[in-house]
Amino acid sequence: MSNQISRREFLTRSGALLAASALTSTVFAQSPAKKPLYSIGCSAITWGGNDVQAIGDIASLGLRGIQLRANTYKDYKDKPDEIKALLKQHNLQLAMFSSGNVNLDPAEEKTQLETHVNHARFVKFLGGKSMQLTNSARPKDRMPTTEELKKYAQLLNEVGKRAADEGIQAVYHNHMHQLGETPEEVDVIVQNTNPKYIKLLLDIAHYWQGGGDPAKAVRQYKDILYAMHLKDVKRPHPNKADDAKSYQFVELGQGKLDLPGVFAAMNEVGFKGWGIIELDSIPDKSRTAKQCNQISTEFLKQKMGFKI
Repeated sequence: MSNQISRREFLTRSGALLAASALTSTVFAQSPAKKPLYSIGCSAITWGGNDVQAIGDIASLGLRGIQLRANTYKDYKDKPDEIKALLKQHNLQLAMFSSGNVNLDPAEEKTQLETHVNHARFVKFLGGKSMQLTNSARPKDRMPTTEELKKYAQLLNEVGKRAADEGIQAVYHNHMHQLGETPEEVDVIVQNTNPKYIKLLLDIAHYWQGGGDPAKAVRQYKDILYAMHLKDVKRPHPNKADDAKSYQFVELGQGKLDLPGVFAAMNEVGFKGWGIIELDSIPDKSRTAKQCNQISTEFLKQKMGFKI
C-alpha cells in the first residue's frame, strides 16, 4: 500500500483534526475543574423569609453556604445565638448577607448608616465576612445621571468604610430597576467606589438582562469581584410572549444565558469567592423553593461537571 495520500484525503483529515481540536478547546474552555476554586452556596430569598426551612433545605442539597437577608436580622437580632446555632447544626457558612438599600435621600443617610452598621455586627457574630448593598433610587421616568451614579458610589464608600470598621466587607450588587441596571451604569459606580471598602457582587442574570455580557464583566472586574449570583433568564416572559422586553428569572439551565461561558471566565480569572445560586422567586408555582434550587444544583453537577 502506498504511503502517499491524495490532496483531498489530506484536506479531509486535516479538517477533521482541526474540528476535533476546536471542540476539545471549547470543552476545556467551558468546563470547570471538578472542584472549582470557588465555593457554591445558595440564597434563602426563594423561601420568602422562612429561614429555618431554607437552612435545612439548602444543607440537604449538599451546599455549604447560605445567603441570608435583612429579615433575618429583624427576626433574630435579640436572639442571634439561635440562628448561629442553626447554621452550625447544618454545617452552613454565612456566604453573604443582604443588608438592603443605600439611597440618595439625605434624610435617610443617618438611618441607613445605623442599619448597615447593625447588620455588619450581626454578620460578624454569625461568622460571616460580607454583606451586599442595593438601592431603590432609580428615577421612574428617565435614565439616571452620571452625577447621581457618582453620588451613589460615594454613599457606598461611606457605608463600606463603616462596615470595614466592624470587620465586614461590603459589596455592591448590580440590579434591574436600580442605579446600576445597565453595564454602563455599573461601570460608573464601580469606577467611583473605593475598592478597599466596596467590592462587586456580580449578578449574572441582572447584568445580562440589563444589556451586558456577564462573562466579559467577570474578566473586566476580576480584581474587585468578590461574589457571584448565579441564575438564568427567560425572555420574553412565558406569560408575556408579545412583550419583547419582558423576562423571567429561572433556574440554571432553564433560560438563555451562556452559562458555560460565564463559568469559563470565572475559571480563567481564578475566581475564589462564593458562587451563590439565587432565585428571586419561584418561576413555576408547582415547584417548591427546594425543588427550584435543586434544579440549579443538578445543572452545576450534571451539565457543568461541578463537584459540590
